[in-house]
Amino acid sequence: MKRIALLFALAATLTAAQTPTPPTPKTTTPAAKPAVKKPGTAAASAIKLPPGVKPVKGILRTAFALKYQDFVIGTGALAEPGKLYKVHYTGWLASDGTKFDSSYDHRAPVMDKDNKPVNDADGKPKLGDPQPLTFPQGRGRLIPGWDQGFEGMKVGGKRRLFIPYQLAYGAMGRPPKIPAKSDLIFDVELMAVTDMPAPPAPGAPRMLPQRPGGAPGTAPGAAPGSTAPGGAPATPPAGASPTSPAPTPNPAAAPSTATPPPTTPPATPAPTPKPSNPAQPN
Repeated sequence: MKRIALLFALAATLTAAQTPTPPTPKTTTPAAKPAVKKPGTAAASAIKLPPGVKPVKGILRTAFALKYQDFVIGTGALAEPGKLYKVHYTGWLASDGTKFDSSYDHRAPVMDKDNKPVNDADGKPKLGDPQPLTFPQGRGRLIPGWDQGFEGMKVGGKRRLFIPYQLAYGAMGRPPKIPAKSDLIFDVELMAVTDMPAPPAPGAPRMLPQRPGGAPGTAPGAAPGSTAPGGAPATPPAGASPTSPAPTPNPAAAPSTATPPPTTPPATPAPTPKPSNPAQPN
């Protein structure tokens, strides 16, 4: 009997071992959804509003901005506002890298003691050193990107300016060198910072500022028709011939407009005196 029970137990064990165990289903955890960032929330919260200004909803955008890179830090005088800056520069179109101007290309001819140009060994006029540009900061003489682009610089420093067209030559550009809506890149070197010159005395003649190597401007206040600088004759008025004299009026052809003198009326004869009444008879 014990052997039979043992055989039944062994058979039950083998049967349980051969029965396949169904796999436990895996429970998948759903992936966490990325947080949705509301547009304009972070940018708007980054601007601290003063008291009395209520916050508004909307996307904060930047229309345009001036950017720069300082690649040489100057050690001289600070570029203070309202001063005269002397600058070397080179400008490129940001679209294709075309160089459109550079102060290093502006070199005046060398003159001798008689104010005559000096020639080199090839017989060509000898050129002097490159002429930097001097301009008054903050006076609007140049593009806005230049009036704003030197803040924080020191003499001896070099900076690269990335100027959007809104702070350069605008939507119209300056054809043919600078097309419409041209963003510009300038490498500038601050050479000197000096005070503005004293204003001229009242009544003293003043000359317009000129670019190094350029022709001087016409003195302000010149009367129309006067001689231009350099001795060139003034342009005659429109409609007048520069060689024909002005026509002389013919007095016979033109009707007289003078008022004739008044006619003296004839003199009125004095009245004849009447004889006195005769004496009355007694």
